[in-house]
Amino acid sequence: MAFIPQQESLYMNPTTNLIMERPNRQRQQQREAEQESDESVNCPECGSEEVVADADQGELVCDDCGLVIDERQIDRGPEWRAFNHSERQSKSRVGAPITETMHDKGLTTTIDWKDKDAYGRSISSKKRSQMHRLRKWQERIRTKDAGERNLQFALSEIDRMASALGVPRSVREVASVIYRRALDEDLIRGRSIEGVATAALYAACRQEGIPRSLDEVAEVSRVPQKEIGRTYRYISQELGLELKPVDPKQFVPRFASALELSEEVQAKATEIIDVSAEQGLLSGKSPTGFAAAAIYAASLLCNEKKTQREVADVAQVTEVTIRNRYQEQIEAMGFR
Repeated sequence: MAFIPQQESLYMNPTTNLIMERPNRQRQQQREAEQESDESVNCPECGSEEVVADADQGELVCDDCGLVIDERQIDRGPEWRAFNHSERQSKSRVGAPITETMHDKGLTTTIDWKDKDAYGRSISSKKRSQMHRLRKWQERIRTKDAGERNLQFALSEIDRMASALGVPRSVREVASVIYRRALDEDLIRGRSIEGVATAALYAACRQEGIPRSLDEVAEVSRVPQKEIGRTYRYISQELGLELKPVDPKQFVPRFASALELSEEVQAKATEIIDVSAEQGLLSGKSPTGFAAAAIYAASLLCNEKKTQREVADVAQVTEVTIRNRYQEQIEAMGFR
């Protein structure tokens, strides 16, 4: 039997007989080290700011005059050394970091799926059946009530859709936090779990500056686009997210990369969007259609012609939208 240890966050206070949260020592030490690094240290001898820390000697030395400002500093790092990832993993004595993408924030203990003991030897058939029962009950007791089961399902949906959209880990964390806030404010009542989870992911993409259109989000979701938009407007208003309108320039690199266009076309498309926005043509227009039309116009101006159908397929808009926005942008640029 092999166990994967995780962080222990709770302990019993013997004086009050209450369960209290144990402080995360590693996170506290990291915070103190960051505070110390943020404070600028000047050399008292020559006034230089070129002060370096010698980790081997535990000293703080001025790089200009060589004065030892501080010695016998505390080394807050581990007492062991590692030269590759596997060696670092084997020597580390802490669990995975706390994450909002799991319903228990990753603080539970998980029974390994391998039927082997701590030394890597196979266990007997009797122990194997016992481990199978332990794994089954471990999965059952991880969610103590229906609320945690719903949260587990919603966070797994967010993770699935985020993987399909190809967004980074930070967007998943923010989406999980938004969903937890909606759950605490009782905004889930009367709405589907999938709809609120999808709306939280869409809001997180906009908040982190990695926009995805409603069409793209609805394509990987199990709820209609109309419900996603309605739920997004509701939770953003109730939670006070105050998200800014999407900038069409944020879509340009992704669309241009999918169309295999050069940096020159991207720069020209960005210029077209800036000039058109200054004349007020962006108000009330779809940012994806506006960006697609700018890329189409830039491809013509830079002699890297792409058809309206190719651009429309990448941007997931219609050719009519591209033609209408294209005419407006060309007039704004003064080519007609």
